[in-house]
Amino acid sequence: MHSTPVRDPQAVKGVTFGLTAYIMWGCFPLFFALFEGIPAFEVLIHRILWSCLFLVGLITLLKRWAPVISALKQPRRLGRVLLCALLIAFNWGLYIYAVESKQVLQASLGYFLTPLINVALGMLVLREVMERLQLVALGLASLAIVIQFAMLGELPWISLLLAFSFGSYGLFRKQVPLDGLSGLFVETLLLFPLALLAITWLGWQGESHFLHDAPMSALLIASGVATALPLLAFAGAARRLRLSTLGFLMYINPTIQFLIALFIFGESLGMIQLATFVMIWLGLALYTWSSWQSRPRQAVT
Repeated sequence: MHSTPVRDPQAVKGVTFGLTAYIMWGCFPLFFALFEGIPAFEVLIHRILWSCLFLVGLITLLKRWAPVISALKQPRRLGRVLLCALLIAFNWGLYIYAVESKQVLQASLGYFLTPLINVALGMLVLREVMERLQLVALGLASLAIVIQFAMLGELPWISLLLAFSFGSYGLFRKQVPLDGLSGLFVETLLLFPLALLAITWLGWQGESHFLHDAPMSALLIASGVATALPLLAFAGAARRLRLSTLGFLMYINPTIQFLIALFIFGESLGMIQLATFVMIWLGLALYTWSSWQSRPRQAVT
């Protein structure tokens, strides 16, 4: 008589949270496309300002001030947090620019590349020993970029900068002892004075779009909420799921962006670009297989 496997309710919740986070991130091009006519720099400023203010309320509601206060009491460690903040702000700004300039395919490619960039940074910076399949995966991605450069005469610079900035952010973020919610708040808090100065300067120059149009002003405020909500869902998933499971789910984000770029925004995909994507997808498949094979095995009792 075969026993029916019992579902782990925490794992089911974790997958639900993970799907929510990655689907929300994947749909970001649809959200940021609504800001047409507003420079990416101004959208970025508002994203920082309203994220910070929204997180103040959220952290108060969840009574999570202890790790934040602890971090702020250690100014020596804030230098690394500031570096993380600048990297994620650059990544956010470039992503908004990619959407506004109708280059979502490049953004999608950047996030497909990110896991492989993480492998490269781990090898170069942390001196990690790579599995053979991971090295092959990295080689395939590198070859894809070289082919695109050789055949088209240009580098996919948006893809590369998005991947390197987010990969570097992840590298330094691992060295900061803060959870996702507290970390994001401290990062936006450090950027808050700069964003406030920037928005004041835009208003002084008469170039600010805020409060000139009610629906657009509401969207700018909503950018802060849209930044924090998927992070909360991701934190819920990370607490309940194994890293290997999260690794599979993370491809949902760039896949949705890829489909939005093709079928909603109507971006063109040439044969060379398609070949680039295929090679990187193959690299990701090898990387994922290698990560799955090297995961800790549970002992059979």
